[in-house]
Amino acid sequence: MSRINLGQSAPELYKKVAELDALAMQKVQEAQLNEGFAHLLKLRASQINQCAFCIRMHAQDALKTGESAERIALLNAWRETEYYDQAERAALALMEAITLIAVDQVPDAIYEDALPFLTDAQISAIEWLAIVINAWNRIAISSRYSVKP
Repeated sequence: MSRINLGQSAPELYKKVAELDALAMQKVQEAQLNEGFAHLLKLRASQINQCAFCIRMHAQDALKTGESAERIALLNAWRETEYYDQAERAALALMEAITLIAVDQVPDAIYEDALPFLTDAQISAIEWLAIVINAWNRIAISSRYSVKP
């Protein structure tokens, strides 16, 4: 069954999401978060949402911006490795909490755990990044963007 491609059916809305994405990435840069790690954050949300299109894209983007194959491969099990520092762990936990907001809201403990390692600007940038990637995941999944080798 074919689906309506949201980018084609409402290009003006699609463009606004792209603009929001660019603004979120600008906040990432202003907050001095590593661009490669920002792609890992997007990748992690996409893994949770099972968005194959975005998983492939952000894995490739992470590699292009200097992330290692090991960090990409182990991202799904980040809690079980020493590949991510405390600030990155706090950011990943925040990304997951926002992505899974319907399950458990965003627990106060996630914020409390992040405060020693992330600035307010970094937390804000991560939250906006989470909002945007979750929007992209929903666009790609509901439109059934094709993912072929």
